[in-house]
Amino acid sequence: MRILLALSTLALVACSPDGGLRLPASDPPPPPPDLAAMLPAEAMSRPDPQTVQRIVDRRCVVCHGCYDAPCQLKLASAEGLVRGASSEDVYDTERLRDAPPTRLGVDATDEAGWRALGFHSVLARAEAGDPASSLMARMLALGRARPFAMNAPLPDTAEIGRDRAQVCPTPETFARYAEDRPWAGMPFATAPLPEDEFAALGAWSLAGDPLPPRAGAVPPAAAARRIADWETFLNAPDPRARLVARYVFEHLFLAHLHLEGDAPDRFFRLIRSSTPPGEPPRPIATRRPYDDPGPAFFYRIVPIAEAITHKDHLVYEIGPGRMDRLRALFLAPDWQAGPAPGWGAKAGGAPFVTFAAIPAEARYRFLLDDALFFVRSFIRGPVCRGQVATDVIEDRFWVTFLAPEADLSVADPGFLAEGAPLLTVPAAANDAPNFLRLQPLLLNGHAEWLAFRDARYEASPAHAGGFGLGDIWDGAGAGGRDGPPTERLTVFRNHDNASVLPGFVGTPPETAWVLDYPTFERIVYDLVTGYDVFGSVETQLTTRLYMDHLRREAENLFLAFMPADARRGIHAEWYRGPLSDLHASGRERRPAERLPTAVRYATDAPKDELLARIEARGETRGEARDEAGAPAARRGDPLNRCQGAACAGLPEVERALARIAGEGGDWVRWLPDLSVLRVTGAPSAPGAPDAPDGARVFTLFHDKAHTNVGLMLAETLRREPERDRLTIIAGQVGSYPNLFFEVDAADLGGFVAELSAMRSEADWLEVVARHGVRRMSERFWAVADALTDDMLRRDPLQAGLLDLNRYLDPKPAALID
Repeated sequence: MRILLALSTLALVACSPDGGLRLPASDPPPPPPDLAAMLPAEAMSRPDPQTVQRIVDRRCVVCHGCYDAPCQLKLASAEGLVRGASSEDVYDTERLRDAPPTRLGVDATDEAGWRALGFHSVLARAEAGDPASSLMARMLALGRARPFAMNAPLPDTAEIGRDRAQVCPTPETFARYAEDRPWAGMPFATAPLPEDEFAALGAWSLAGDPLPPRAGAVPPAAAARRIADWETFLNAPDPRARLVARYVFEHLFLAHLHLEGDAPDRFFRLIRSSTPPGEPPRPIATRRPYDDPGPAFFYRIVPIAEAITHKDHLVYEIGPGRMDRLRALFLAPDWQAGPAPGWGAKAGGAPFVTFAAIPAEARYRFLLDDALFFVRSFIRGPVCRGQVATDVIEDRFWVTFLAPEADLSVADPGFLAEGAPLLTVPAAANDAPNFLRLQPLLLNGHAEWLAFRDARYEASPAHAGGFGLGDIWDGAGAGGRDGPPTERLTVFRNHDNASVLPGFVGTPPETAWVLDYPTFERIVYDLVTGYDVFGSVETQLTTRLYMDHLRREAENLFLAFMPADARRGIHAEWYRGPLSDLHASGRERRPAERLPTAVRYATDAPKDELLARIEARGETRGEARDEAGAPAARRGDPLNRCQGAACAGLPEVERALARIAGEGGDWVRWLPDLSVLRVTGAPSAPGAPDAPDGARVFTLFHDKAHTNVGLMLAETLRREPERDRLTIIAGQVGSYPNLFFEVDAADLGGFVAELSAMRSEADWLEVVARHGVRRMSERFWAVADALTDDMLRRDPLQAGLLDLNRYLDPKPAALID
């Protein structure tokens, strides 16, 4: 079972087969390269701290920004530098017990605390009396002394695959490490740093100077006053307000809070503190956000003093409108709080019981107001390898929501009162012994819930005619924020991570979801609030299996809008092949057919017809915008869906890309999950934020086809590459690019033709050789910078540093171990 949940580890900089490996004793190794000798004399003066900070962000954080950073060396903050590195692997696939968490800013507060948790320094140590004691300096010197060949594939010794293990040298073992792995310096397996950057970073690492405080570390007075208003609101003593604040915290503890109208690079985090507002905050270190914080605690909003990485950048706007909305949702209705619920896994895993006093409509509309944020939270956040969530979803699908007035959990107060005990998520057993953590999945509780749910809807007079088009939420009643409506979403899977966009993007997908309140809330508590990245393999397994149930619920609710006699056939198309229903209960293996549908269809393709009709309702409202500012729904996503003469009206670049956008075939199999195309010398697009060199950026998503997504293993055996498709989106999308392409606009037609003509690995490698940006390309860092700058121009509020840990090195399969 532990093998079933293999969450593989990736290590790039200072890594070896076993974090705790002791290098064999032998003759003393030769001294490693000397960084000081490599630097020009003028570089030894103290470099500008802000310059160093930008280099660290753009060259170091891009591989050391998440939990799978090599040796847990997270460099996005000054605290991460001080904490240093550890040989303990966060993603241990055979962990029998929960590991102690090592969260920056939470689980230790000073260097001594981190040393007690097993971390060792990577900075120059004053007690060593030697600047070369800095591991950062030594790794830079090693990388400079043994560079790889430029513009060529990496040698086999440079292990960049996900399954490589890690070696984490200490200052005492570094000489042996350098002798055994002379190719494993920094920056690892990428182009060397430009001379000026190498000199500045090298001088700083030898000097041992701290990094300067970030601009947002101390908010200005106006922002501080607004924060104080929010802290007063969240710490109101009224029992109803306390329960609401707890509910809000359990949903927003990962959010990057942004004050409406404030600087786009200043963000805050909601924490529980042992100190009240007005005093310095002291975070309370609990494993999960619903664990007991102690008898006295306060909700505090604190600055985020670290580089913003795209992977965990979950923006949630707060301002007067938001506060008014929360009051209207939660405090204006007439309800009583009752006795305060308890803390811990049992309460946290039963949110429908814990928060039963709060009206269900308020809770559901809170989620719907920011559906994009909450669906993104399933995937983004601090979990760097999200296979627990992404293994259980298709590569691209569309998401809608059941209208609150059509949802019995909202419309019928007795529905959740009776059904809540059946809605416990696996996290409720997290405090139990490991062998009991699987129990919730083995007692058939989910099947009982489905039977209860179906019976109540079948008996409901309001649903006697089945669900109609109006029962799909159209965004009505949303409030508390600005921005595009999020009643329709598109989810893209990129192996062990994913992206979520507003609107329906791409051609009609194979599957679609309709989320109701019970399913939506349980996904939040399964994948976000109750998920523990440091948990045992049993914890990971139960989370994954339960999410399989929740996906099927959302799919089957979508099927409830189909003609009853078509549901089984559509469902069968989604679950083909042996063992596709291995994890499913009897009720999940077939869609409910007793209720009819109130939707009247005009074609024999009801799935695509329904999706088109849902999308058409967005034509008169704000919708997902392309880079020219046009609503995607109104234009029908012409880049991926245009046909015939309609394509002629597209701008020049889009017209060239439309030849392959939305198209499928065996040629798509050669593309990575997520590629980024930078078109230089492109004509300007109306309303688009042009790059200084006129370049335009597009993201290429490889939609992989499967016979089913009902199993945890053997994905390659369920693949159908001949049915793969390519979806192209204007702008940079996704956190983990696998490959960059840089193509001149004049050559774009040829690039498109070469892609669609690929029939072999050799064809693919030819495309890479002509148009790809290899890890060792002279353009690698320049292109990475240009893409980051492009995001900052387009949407500075949502922009963040990309993570290059998944960047590939295409080479013939025969050369790959």
